[in-house]
Amino acid sequence: MSNMAAPDCVFHRTLTRSRPGPGPGLNKASPVVCREFLFLVELQRYSRDQGSSVYFPQAVLHGDDLYDVTLSDGDCRLRVTLDPGLNRLVERNLLQPGATLCDATFIPAMSAQHPACPGASAERDSFRLVSVQLSGEADEGRSLRQDSLPWYRSSGPAGALVPLRANRIVFLPLWNNVDYSGGGWRETPPAEEEEEEEEARRPAVTVSELRDSFLFGRRAIARGAVQHQLIVRIINKSHLMYFGKTDRNCECPYKAVLEVCDRTGSVCVVLWNSVCVSWYQRLKPGDIISLRRYRVKRHYEAEPEDIEISVNSRNPAARIAVLPESSVSPEYLPPAPTYSFYNSAELLDRPHGAECDVIGLLTFCGRAERMRSGEGCHDGRRAELREYHWLRLEDGTSDQPIMVKLFSTSQPDTHLKLHPLSVLVCTRLKLMRAAGQTDVGFFLTNTTYTQVYCTGLGHHSEMSYRRLRPVRLFLQWLRGRDDGQVLSRALIGGFFIYPPPPVSLETYMKDQRGAPRFLRGAELQGEVTRLCYRERRAFCIQAAVTMVTYSRRGEEDHCLFWTDRASSLSSSSPRPSPSSFSLPSTPRSFRPPLSSPSPRPSPSSFSLPSTPRSFRPPLSSPSPRPSPSSAVSQLSAHRSGKSCKKRKMVPTESQKRRPLVTVQAGQNNDTVILFEASMEFLENSNADEDDDDDDGDTSSFVTAPLLPPFPPVAVETLPMRYNHTRREEQAVVLAMGGGRATAADSFDSALEGYYTLRLRALSDGESIDAVFLPHSPSAPLAPHSNTWTSILSHGAFSSHTPPPSPGSLTHSSSLWRMTR
Repeated sequence: MSNMAAPDCVFHRTLTRSRPGPGPGLNKASPVVCREFLFLVELQRYSRDQGSSVYFPQAVLHGDDLYDVTLSDGDCRLRVTLDPGLNRLVERNLLQPGATLCDATFIPAMSAQHPACPGASAERDSFRLVSVQLSGEADEGRSLRQDSLPWYRSSGPAGALVPLRANRIVFLPLWNNVDYSGGGWRETPPAEEEEEEEEARRPAVTVSELRDSFLFGRRAIARGAVQHQLIVRIINKSHLMYFGKTDRNCECPYKAVLEVCDRTGSVCVVLWNSVCVSWYQRLKPGDIISLRRYRVKRHYEAEPEDIEISVNSRNPAARIAVLPESSVSPEYLPPAPTYSFYNSAELLDRPHGAECDVIGLLTFCGRAERMRSGEGCHDGRRAELREYHWLRLEDGTSDQPIMVKLFSTSQPDTHLKLHPLSVLVCTRLKLMRAAGQTDVGFFLTNTTYTQVYCTGLGHHSEMSYRRLRPVRLFLQWLRGRDDGQVLSRALIGGFFIYPPPPVSLETYMKDQRGAPRFLRGAELQGEVTRLCYRERRAFCIQAAVTMVTYSRRGEEDHCLFWTDRASSLSSSSPRPSPSSFSLPSTPRSFRPPLSSPSPRPSPSSFSLPSTPRSFRPPLSSPSPRPSPSSAVSQLSAHRSGKSCKKRKMVPTESQKRRPLVTVQAGQNNDTVILFEASMEFLENSNADEDDDDDDGDTSSFVTAPLLPPFPPVAVETLPMRYNHTRREEQAVVLAMGGGRATAADSFDSALEGYYTLRLRALSDGESIDAVFLPHSPSAPLAPHSNTWTSILSHGAFSSHTPPPSPGSLTHSSSLWRMTR
């Protein structure tokens, strides 16, 4: 396809004005503004390097990331670099693929200043986007439709797509540093490294011989580049580790660690740099590999002293091959991987920190969220954001589900397939126990070598664990389950917190090993505005509850509410705050010197107050009776004796209910979904032998014209009923960057409504709105009396007694002092 721009191309009409002309101003091209609509096709992230400061001297003030943006005017495409001052738009997911832009300001970039950068050259058009106005909702489908358009002039890539402003050959995923991103990561080995099949292969050296040679000087095998063939089996595989530094130039700053073994011992193999791009996706635990042209080095982190094998793309260029088991001589065949499967009953007795493997039926998959990996880095940079989501597994051996806090494992395609009714195997997890808790409060989470295998991708039929007794016992239990019974309790998405938080301030302080820092109201608002997209943090604040509102999703203008006598509806609306979480529907302008407005509520626990704005409300969708979800606002509550006043209510019409479960049409077999899941454990064909009535609250919903405006809760915050027919759509909606209110509104919510608490900070009187979800669909909680005091203290309803209705709950509300 031709790369020439069409005569009426918007880019052609706009950007030709930015070219410097002859004369004294030769190198000072002026910025130009495109007044017409443009569409954002693609966003690509990478980290700065030493040369990036040539382009962006002030980039250090805006973090380590740079972004290349692909834009379209409908006729052609243009690749530009986002000015680092606009990075905040991406970090809060305001600037996203499919977005419509207008009033975009471009400045020509000086491509020839950094000749080491492969993505930019003096012969190619290069521009920087320095300000932009967002208009309308994002449409991902539109970005896909632009991919076939030609590039504007010479702005397109000469070869593979690489970063424009740094010497990197791969991009980072938008939301974490663990997964891979882009088409350069290969699923098949490079053609030049494929070896001809031989029979009865024998290694030229063993692991023990390499170890003895290097550590004890017995024979000089391990000195320099080792040419001898080593045949080993992969036992464990780490996630990708990104080590890109802003003060260093490295084209592909990745490494990955493989734990391998032969019959004489085990050793770590470290894949460096572009070897990761060529081989990481291709290699998996259980594979037998042949290594040549590698280096043996000291493993400094090992106790006692040990070695590691370094595999790089140069000095020397290593040679790797995956071997079929039949090609290795039987006496040199490496042993098979071992597993340590524990069921939910056995996990109750496992100690804190124990490593284990688990298999279970997935019945809950929470939304993707992010948290900081630590308080900060030693060099002053902010800690890395780590992506995770919560999973609930069942295996029938106890009433206690297996809760897994699963971080990214460099398997992005697998994580997108995690949805209820999948059979999931997680290996090399570690058990975490909450202080002072026994059965309630333990969960599993990642180690460096955690891997995930899920039905729907053909994983199970390739893995040796399918023959193990714990796996066979689980499959026997699974075949006795009924699809409808599992679907009735299967949930996907929504806010979730586990283990349950302490119910008293004293316990919380003990867990924190000291007094927590209580924020002032204004400080809390400032902290929330600094949160990134779906970033979760915990904050402490002392506040009084001045209003409780119960709303149904999509019907926020009709609600049940309570306010204390000292607060009137006309005066309880807080002062306008720049950190408001409401998302205006009018166009927004962004320029680097200005701080960017905040989006609608993210995974943060708090929804900050908002002045009345134009807001696109979600579609109304009544849903089944409330299933438990988890608290967004809790820690401890202390009652005060002040009086309260309940507003008068006017009844409205009751609402229609939706069916509890959505099942595929024409499905007569009650176990077809679970049966198909279990079939993946077979190799080839024979290789191995849910409606109750409402709680009486529909008559309590009124239109309250004087009620202060509360922004509607983000749809992704509420759990949805799992829809097996539309499982792919639900997975995309809940993935990072994939949540769209318009798409999510078509699914059944598991909750009929939610509470909003208006808090007045005791320190400075600032008002804060906090969404409160006192339901717990996935986490076992200690029993309590379901009074307002106990609900706030535990952060959730107790499943041991009937939950109070919203009407009785707000009626019993008084003024509370709550520690968040």
